[in-house]
Amino acid sequence: MPPKFNSNEIKVKYLRCTSGKFGASSALAPKISPLGLSPKKMPHRSLARELSGTIKEILGTTQSMGYNVNGCHPYDIIDDINSGAVECPTS
Repeated sequence: MPPKFNSNEIKVKYLRCTSGKFGASSALAPKISPLGLSPKKMPHRSLARELSGTIKEILGTTQSMGYNVNGCHPYDIIDDINSGAVECPTS
């Protein structure tokens, strides 16, 4: 039985992806199952042509889950990327 949801609790989760490949779903399960996510649905290919598009996809996902990134709202970071205030690597 999953733990009870506490809306006031703040959880910090770090999911690391190296070289664009996801680890086995059995390794992801203990990290994301308490959040109500399925590890089998996590790996997918980005439809973005540039790395900045992939970063925006990830930021959009964090916003939809209700998370902040380094204390900032994800859409503020997306606006900074669009305006050029934050520079993304090309690859």
